[in-house]
Amino acid sequence: MTTRLYLIRHGATPLTAEDRFSGADNIYLSEEGRSQVKHLAIRLTDSKLSALYTSPLDRAMETASIIAAPHGLTPIACDGLREISHGRWEGLTRKEVEAGFAEEYSAWESDPFTFSPEGGESGISVLARALPIIREIVVKHKDENVAVVSHKAALRIILSSLLGFDMRGYRDRLDQAPACLNIVDFKDPVRTRLMLFNDISHYADRPLRPHDHLSKWWDTNGTSTAG
Repeated sequence: MTTRLYLIRHGATPLTAEDRFSGADNIYLSEEGRSQVKHLAIRLTDSKLSALYTSPLDRAMETASIIAAPHGLTPIACDGLREISHGRWEGLTRKEVEAGFAEEYSAWESDPFTFSPEGGESGISVLARALPIIREIVVKHKDENVAVVSHKAALRIILSSLLGFDMRGYRDRLDQAPACLNIVDFKDPVRTRLMLFNDISHYADRPLRPHDHLSKWWDTNGTSTAG
């Protein structure tokens, strides 16, 4: 038997389409985001979830409440699952950050795992608070199905760690679409297997193509920006 975690990114927000940094900002889902999550909730109706854990930020709590309702569950908020903080970049678009904090942005693009913008968090800090929560959930819910609602960067960092990726490249190689579903099976807290990644088939008929919201690694002629 295995413990199965449904790792879910919250639905789209008004800032998603504007490509703004909104890690620590407490914003709600857009109507599009609510629609995405409702489709996911329908998909998970027969998943026999025994618990649902979530980031305490409003967009995640709202997502969790929609998914939890068919199962009669009350979402459990865990501060360790909140999104990475971008410090003084919060609320700005990527173009604004590149123009206003060029040196800082370049360092972050090269190594977002150990570097953080002024007033923000590094990927290391996120992993240090998020991974123990995942372990606790797996230990507590042996052989059960559990949903976990979090955020784009936080989920990419968690998945990179679970799968043994170079953590410095979490932005280069992994994407997380709004209201996407990842499924990870745990034989125990250490042995994991990725069963589904970044799936949005509940509201889209094809995978989304990444654009400016990912790092520039893909467009650097094979030269990695991850160290």
